[in-house]
Amino acid sequence: MNAPDRFELFLLGDGETKVSMEQDTRQPNAAIFAFNKEDHTLGNLLRATLYHNEHVIFSAYKVPHPLFPKFELRIQTDEETTPKEALLAACQSLIGDLQMLSQKLTREWELNKIARDTS
Repeated sequence: MNAPDRFELFLLGDGETKVSMEQDTRQPNAAIFAFNKEDHTLGNLLRATLYHNEHVIFSAYKVPHPLFPKFELRIQTDEETTPKEALLAACQSLIGDLQMLSQKLTREWELNKIARDTS
């Protein structure tokens, strides 16, 4: 088969970076972030989280080619913050949300296990 090994879809090779940033010169306060070895899951989560930031004017992502695990995230902000700061805030917010989800799932799992043991 010509398919790449599965680990090549998520492990970074030598000299590869996870995220790179390029200033977008066509718009003020705009940048394009390229995420390597990631897909729609993270792209859509970041895009949706960025829309909750009041300083973000525009946020969108695209996958240049479906066979390559990479997406580009374009962010434009107002004068109050930079695109990089908005992305970092979105990442911190997502981490907090996922930690809370993990705690709730663990609690429900434990309660379900206790309920099954007492029956």
